[in-house]
Amino acid sequence: MASTEIPLIVKHAGQKYEVTADLTQPGEVFKALLYSLTNVEPERQKILVKGGQLKDDADMSKLGLKPGQTLMMMGTPSGKVIQAPKQKMQFVEDMTDAELASRKGAIPAGFQNLGNTCYLNSTLQTLRYIPELQEELGKYKPHESGSGGGGLGAFGGFGGGSGNLFGSSTSSDLPASLRDLYKQINSTTEGYAPLMFVNALRNAFPQFAQKDKTGHYSQQDAEECYSQILHELQVKMKSPSESQGFIQKYMGGSMQVKYQLKEGGVEETPAETQELFLNLKCHIGNKTNFLKDGLLEGLKEDIEKQSTALGRMAVYEKTCKINRLPKYLTCHFVRFFWRKDIKKKVKIMRKVTFPFELDATDLCCDDLKQRIIPARDRLRNLHKDAFDRERARKRVKMQHEDPNNIAGGNAGEGGIGGSNSETSKGKGKSNIPDPVAEEEKRQAAETKRLAEEEEPDWEAELKDVLDPDLLADEGCNPSGLYELFGVITHQGSGADSGHYCAYVKNDKSDNNMWYFFNDDSVTEVDQNKIESLSGGGEAHSALLLLYRALPLKHEPKNKK
Repeated sequence: MASTEIPLIVKHAGQKYEVTADLTQPGEVFKALLYSLTNVEPERQKILVKGGQLKDDADMSKLGLKPGQTLMMMGTPSGKVIQAPKQKMQFVEDMTDAELASRKGAIPAGFQNLGNTCYLNSTLQTLRYIPELQEELGKYKPHESGSGGGGLGAFGGFGGGSGNLFGSSTSSDLPASLRDLYKQINSTTEGYAPLMFVNALRNAFPQFAQKDKTGHYSQQDAEECYSQILHELQVKMKSPSESQGFIQKYMGGSMQVKYQLKEGGVEETPAETQELFLNLKCHIGNKTNFLKDGLLEGLKEDIEKQSTALGRMAVYEKTCKINRLPKYLTCHFVRFFWRKDIKKKVKIMRKVTFPFELDATDLCCDDLKQRIIPARDRLRNLHKDAFDRERARKRVKMQHEDPNNIAGGNAGEGGIGGSNSETSKGKGKSNIPDPVAEEEKRQAAETKRLAEEEEPDWEAELKDVLDPDLLADEGCNPSGLYELFGVITHQGSGADSGHYCAYVKNDKSDNNMWYFFNDDSVTEVDQNKIESLSGGGEAHSALLLLYRALPLKHEPKNKK
């Protein structure tokens, strides 16, 4: 059987491009590939083939193309192509772009905005920093059944670079596109155009291909995009022999659900069931000030369903309690709602604060609480002690670099080596101790003790408090403790407008720095900036929070 892929050479503007064409795909896909290479938009391309110019709906298999054949392309960019970010970079002649991207301290690349695609760019950046997902995508192979169909997503996530861009990805499903997209973005330092993945997403979910009255692609909801991508990954990345796929294992939890009849004056045995979830809803009411309040509110609601006792639709109270916590927990601020009077989605501006460390115990059923609380308490203390030791070592290091800086404070008058006593002023001796100096000496001694203290054996410390069944459950969180590592924000007043960005924690930073992804512009910001994303106006406010389980072992930052 003849191969559906053939190598071709395309000449344009004095340059040659070696590409691989999939003959099962229409001409528009081939044009999309050449756009990623030349920046010439598909509608401005003139590609000469047998019978004339290549058309968007052309059947590539009927053009008589031969391996190694040279095609001529004419056309120039419109001049409206989004350029790579203009950031100052150190030029190293003997390093490739891929080597620059992998060097220590390199700022990660951003995604170019292809026309109201900021909602997608922010989603891709947060998912990018889940290492287990990257590993699973690296092992992923499309099912032979070809699930996912054809269309513009067939070539994965390539959008830049040169040479044979297709690599090993000729699948038409979303996971393969995402796999290749991350491979490309992790190998460059420039703003990257995720054209192929955008096409794959719109092919899989036509809602993201909607256009406004002017013919431009419409702004979409980042939460809907995030949920749709996770759903597609859950379906495609689960083998027939698995009861749960990767997404459900690591990013999905389960709840015990109880339905209690609230009307009719009759007795009806409460119905109980179990539901799976990929994110927790934080409902925002007039009294919601904190994330935990909104999450608890989201676990209880009134719904209408058929009552067997009344023989009609009736109001029930639905109560949920979590009985499995995933390693990666997504919390969704339900900020958008539909206003019937103006027929438009509007945004709830209320300020709702969220923690950097989340204790999910209060959201759990009684059985799970009893199993995780011992591990929670022990792990929390281990992390606190480790934090204190690292801080003490930094202070001792600062003291060695500056002898006048003792335990974070100056050893001047009133400090170690000086006091307000008569002795320090040369006016005679005094037996009266200086309480300030004594306290500083005590603090300095405690700092020195902590700095020299060895790290305990965490495995031994947790061995008797970790529930063995939870520990054996791949992808779950056995302690209920989480740390924040990603935030997707929205700026503006409505879901159909505004701008989305992403913040992701830089785990290699010693100073609590975060990456700020604003499409193809990527900078570092201090953790204090994250605290300002609680809302309260049209400025950037958190829409999605990504938490990960607090590690069960000590991981010094300089070893990450």
